[in-house]
Amino acid sequence: MNNFVYDTPTKVYFGRDEELKVGKLIANYRPKKVLLHYGCSSAKRSGLLDKVRECLNAEGISFVELGGVVANPELGLVREGIKLCKAEGVDFVLAVGGGSVMDSAKDIANGVANPADDVWDFSSGKAVPQYTLNKGAILTIAAAGSEMSNSCVITNEQTGEKRGYGCPQNRMDFAIENPELTYTVSAYQTACGAVDIAMHTIERYFCPGDGTYLTDSIAEAVIKNAIRAGNECLADPRNYDARANMMWASSLAHNGLTQCGRRFQLTVHQLEHEVSGMYPGVAHGAGLAALWCSWARYTYSANPGRWMQYAVKVWNVDPDLENPDRMILEAIRRQEDWYRSMGMPTSLRELSVRESDLPTLALKCSRDKKRTLDGYMKLGYDEILDIYKMAYGEKTEDDIL
Repeated sequence: MNNFVYDTPTKVYFGRDEELKVGKLIANYRPKKVLLHYGCSSAKRSGLLDKVRECLNAEGISFVELGGVVANPELGLVREGIKLCKAEGVDFVLAVGGGSVMDSAKDIANGVANPADDVWDFSSGKAVPQYTLNKGAILTIAAAGSEMSNSCVITNEQTGEKRGYGCPQNRMDFAIENPELTYTVSAYQTACGAVDIAMHTIERYFCPGDGTYLTDSIAEAVIKNAIRAGNECLADPRNYDARANMMWASSLAHNGLTQCGRRFQLTVHQLEHEVSGMYPGVAHGAGLAALWCSWARYTYSANPGRWMQYAVKVWNVDPDLENPDRMILEAIRRQEDWYRSMGMPTSLRELSVRESDLPTLALKCSRDKKRTLDGYMKLGYDEILDIYKMAYGEKTEDDIL
């Protein structure tokens, strides 16, 4: 087991009506003014924003609003938010929404608190935020896990670059999680969320490390419960227990718990970021589903023992020590079938990605052939391009392996 530091400073308020505490929670920080940050329509339609406004007004908390966050949150709105916060003297940011809203809120808070830095420099790796504003979140979709993670992912809509960065300043001070607020999430977005939740832990499961059987057991439980909860939410969108388990899995899958003792890198996420960066209409979870099975088939031979464990523990494949390839490929097939059962794509072609863009995606992902994605198998430009081609359907498993 590798050395690690585990720190989860975000305080979670979980359950029915917990969002009604938001005014009193924020009042503890004695803010001068709050930025109420949200998406385009769902929080308005549901009446949640009106409740939040009432809670803030009841505590005499002054606030300004900035809506309009889209999936794959954009740098332009972040810059607008920073400008607004500086002009209004905002010192607390409240995100009401899903991962996109929370990541946008994090970047705004970092941009305001570090005025000497350009906020895009955080995403591009040229600078690291030293300070941040206090911030909280009311979660309305279970997916990204941004409510408890130290990560922030922003898209530069001018360049088509989607970049993430992690640091302690990205942690929310608190997160409010009421599963009832996710009842109206569409079937497609629910499925995307289930994919993303499971993938946050699946990717950690396949990061290098040994002797992590406790972490492995926790990870396997999170993955299996994300699959179960996702299926149950699709079958009955108002199933409170299913929504609750999915929401809690979202937080546990991306707060660092399921990587303790293993080296951290979300390789398939890196592959997907280029796709939804270039094609902003692609939902992140859908992009992950379209890529994962090709990545899995391409890389499993680098650590078959780990994959055999995954096949047995997660997908209940019968052990077959004489034919490990059969075991592993069966597990990958079962996961692929799960994606299809939820209406998720399993190829880039289904996302209308152009074949001619695959070399550009590989070039961006490899940072002009200067970056290698680490893991049990190192992936440079050529390997990344092979995976994109396999995911597109241009190359099959037999062509590449």
